[in-house]
Amino acid sequence: MCGIVGYVGFRNATDVLLEGLRRLEYRGYDSAGVAVKVNGHLEVVKKAGKLSVLADTLQTQHLSGSLGVGHTRWATHGAPTDPNAHPHTTEDGKLAVIHNGIIENYLSLKEGLLRRGHVFTSETDSEVLAHLIEEKYQGNLEEAVRAALQEAYGAYGLVVAHQNSEEIVVARTVSPLVIGIGEGENFVASDVPALLPYTRRVIFLHDGDMAVITREGVRVTDLAGNRVERGVVEVDWSLEASEKGGYPHYMLKEIYEQPWVLENTLGGRLREEEAGVELGLRLDPAAFDKVHIVACGTAYYAGWVGKYLLEALARIPVEVDVASEYRYRNPVVDGKTLAIAISQSGETIDTLEAVRQAKRGGASTLGVINAKGSSITRETDDTLYIHAGPEIGVASTKAYTAMLGAMALIAVWMGRARGTLSQAEARSFLAELRKLPRLVERALEMRPAVAHVAEKYHQAVDYLFLGRHIQAPTAYEGALKLKEISYIHAEAYPAGEMKHGPIALIDERLPVVVLATESPLYEKTVSNIQEVRARGGRVIAVATEGDQEIRKFAQDVLYVPKTSPLLAPVVSAVPLQLLAYETAVLLGRDVDQPRNLAKSVTVE
Repeated sequence: MCGIVGYVGFRNATDVLLEGLRRLEYRGYDSAGVAVKVNGHLEVVKKAGKLSVLADTLQTQHLSGSLGVGHTRWATHGAPTDPNAHPHTTEDGKLAVIHNGIIENYLSLKEGLLRRGHVFTSETDSEVLAHLIEEKYQGNLEEAVRAALQEAYGAYGLVVAHQNSEEIVVARTVSPLVIGIGEGENFVASDVPALLPYTRRVIFLHDGDMAVITREGVRVTDLAGNRVERGVVEVDWSLEASEKGGYPHYMLKEIYEQPWVLENTLGGRLREEEAGVELGLRLDPAAFDKVHIVACGTAYYAGWVGKYLLEALARIPVEVDVASEYRYRNPVVDGKTLAIAISQSGETIDTLEAVRQAKRGGASTLGVINAKGSSITRETDDTLYIHAGPEIGVASTKAYTAMLGAMALIAVWMGRARGTLSQAEARSFLAELRKLPRLVERALEMRPAVAHVAEKYHQAVDYLFLGRHIQAPTAYEGALKLKEISYIHAEAYPAGEMKHGPIALIDERLPVVVLATESPLYEKTVSNIQEVRARGGRVIAVATEGDQEIRKFAQDVLYVPKTSPLLAPVVSAVPLQLLAYETAVLLGRDVDQPRNLAKSVTVE
């Protein structure tokens, strides 16, 4: 979740870039840099740390030019250092590249570039684009970028400048880019706030778009070079609204960011050719004979899903504990225990204390964390970052799906090391993981259907959520979301447990959400639905696309795309998040800051 600003026009580009990057600081970052064309040459200044560090340096540099690009980086590949900051250049310094996203085949590209004599100065995946574009460049920057993107694949918001050109070339797949239209000047940014001091006329680029930006105008094409028309939109947003991307709430914006976030969590780590994953961890996955997972709230439910994934793929015993209970039950751990702590903030005190308890018993510790440099990352033996970017809404959405993606990666990592996951099985599962961002995109298209269900049931005083196997945690997460932001009482149970008590609650006033996606337990789930219907309950089924049979048993059906049953929790989370959101809005709740809750709980 990084900030991009580009400018070509009549103003001092350095001033435009710094102001734009300041307006994107809310997105979170750990380094910043600019490249400005000065007297026919690109001058690059980049610094680890806050934007103020870069600004102080620029006060002594006095870069003055009318074309430039700037970036704030949230580290993925490579630590937050000066060399790893953007823009990236090549040895001759004639080209500057800024990139949001992940180039999935960067390792093979880098190996080829190294063999051909290229010298790299950073640890990032993004630098390969600079070298690849330089190699393709023969006087036409647009064609060089286009040729490079025929070889690189992954997620990118790409901005390129060359000292021999008076244009900026940009391209977008997954990672957002928006062009600002001015008079005698034009802009590009990763988000609208950077553009607001100068223009309200913007063009939102689509996946697969390229654009050439000059001070006179903008030309948009597809990756093959065919001209495409993208309408100019007049935005009428306050700064606060623009930070939300035009969405009425941060939570909704973050729900819609989930395809991009999953691309970040998974993209550069999948190695289908090798039937494995590259997590960059120091721990030996074959050294453990049991796993303990500790977390709180939404992260706990992600850990519960992780238990099913690990036991299915790695065939290793897994215990999942609420972190606030773990430290007081005197858990049985030893040197062959891997304790996995899951936390968005990395500051949750209960989870931190659980890590310390596991370490006292001799366990190795792994953090699955979003926030870099947080307390848990400093105390665990190793950290797998989920790369979800800043999450502003108190009720977690995108961090949850990123945690699910991370747990799937860990399950493959351990399964391959333990010999319980064959090459063929691993490749098949990795192919399903690769599809997840697009499947979540499709799940988001169900919002109108979810809004209709919310309208029907938003006056209910109770809800029941049911799921089986790996979808049981999804039911609990759905109930938690509804409680958190709508204040409606909601309970969740494994569907098979319904007849052991909760069935007494069911009557014609009770909405019952049932996770009924395709799985080996589908028939049993349908039987549970029929038990609800027999007692007058109102069934809202979350089902797999194409399942028409389920309509016989449910009053309402919310369809999600088909995926591996082990990955169904990822796509199924989307309609449950939207149901909670739409219900809360109808009830007039404070969606982003629900009562009594805090984003990071740092007191016991």
